Amino acid sequence: MPNVDLIIFGGGIAGLWTMHEASRRGYRCLLLEASALGSGQTVASQGIIHGGLKYTLQGMMTGSARRIREMPSIWRQSLAGEKLPDLSQTEIRSNNCYLWRTESLSSRLGMFGAKMGLQVVPKDLAPEDVPELLSDCPGSIGQMDEQVISPYSLVRNLADAFPEQIIKYDPESLKFVHDQNGKLSAVQILDPQRTSVTIQTAAVLLTAGSGNESLLQQASPATEVPGKSVMQKRPLHMALVRGTLPPFNGHCVDGAKTIVTITSDIDCQGRTVWQIGGQVAETGVSMNRRALIEHAARELVASVPGIELNGLEWNSYTVDRAEGATKSGHRPETPQILQEGNLFTAWPTKLALAPQLAEEICERLSAIPVAPTPLDDSWKSELARFLRPQVALPPWETAVDWVRLDEPFSQREAA
Repeated sequence: MPNVDLIIFGGGIAGLWTMHEASRRGYRCLLLEASALGSGQTVASQGIIHGGLKYTLQGMMTGSARRIREMPSIWRQSLAGEKLPDLSQTEIRSNNCYLWRTESLSSRLGMFGAKMGLQVVPKDLAPEDVPELLSDCPGSIGQMDEQVISPYSLVRNLADAFPEQIIKYDPESLKFVHDQNGKLSAVQILDPQRTSVTIQTAAVLLTAGSGNESLLQQASPATEVPGKSVMQKRPLHMALVRGTLPPFNGHCVDGAKTIVTITSDIDCQGRTVWQIGGQVAETGVSMNRRALIEHAARELVASVPGIELNGLEWNSYTVDRAEGATKSGHRPETPQILQEGNLFTAWPTKLALAPQLAEEICERLSAIPVAPTPLDDSWKSELARFLRPQVALPPWETAVDWVRLDEPFSQREAA
């Protein structure tokens, strides 16, 4: 019977980074994924390793939120292969993000606020260094040393380090086993031959995003409180546009909001694809696909004077940001961790905060206490017959029915 120190459910950034950190500390870890690695939030994210821009714009740079200012430097070291986990095989889309504003007063104030309280302070670019795309934008153009990575390659990079410790399981056959004291002691799953396998464990970590709630109900039914949820969801409706676009990554700010956040990548056919998030994606939740696309196009025209949208193809996708529930219902400032004995349920809140979440989980493991088991790889061979999950494809690779806008958008129509 396989015996491990920690079983992790969910192969997104939270589960994979925690697996690396716990393994580095000597814990025997096994990660279980029901679908594809990174499916749900991670691969659908824009991949910006930010240091608190939204918190600063909204006046939320409290003591706990300041931890996010440290994240870009931590990620930068890992991406350079100078710190574990070694992310040197992760594709870096850009080493910086641009920051700009519109003519509105609120946008001017937002740009000023963005320069206050950030660890990574925007650097004003000289006119000759401003990208052509932003050459007609008002005011100074800022550049933030916050990297933008490919979430797909990040997940693949993290997973490749543990090929024998990540397996795919059938959620319909999952059973949590408790000892006579009610403590989690094992997990039962079926192998590809439909034979039941029991895996003993000292602790369990749930990092399955929106799937955490149902997993928690299975693992610890007593946690459920009538009328109260342990998780909240914050939906997004993201726009995609592909075609003759330049590679570009950045934010246009307006007061306490980012009007649009643009990140870019190259699809499997060599076309540039932009993901458009920010306020567009939040407002777009109440819109159908066509309305969201038209709204995103208008916001692009308003934010990037002179941009040419004719001939481009558009699409959209929806994604739920799953978070630990807060009393106010507002976005949490930090990673959320719910603990019941040796069962942990965690939400990183943002991609950039995964290192902080992993560190806190390992500290809690030590406090239970769960001690690392002496090195022994024999348990891995007992799981060799299980299938390995694939990495989820980026949303633009699975999107269908791309559309073109019938009428060109002008500055007048955007106003």
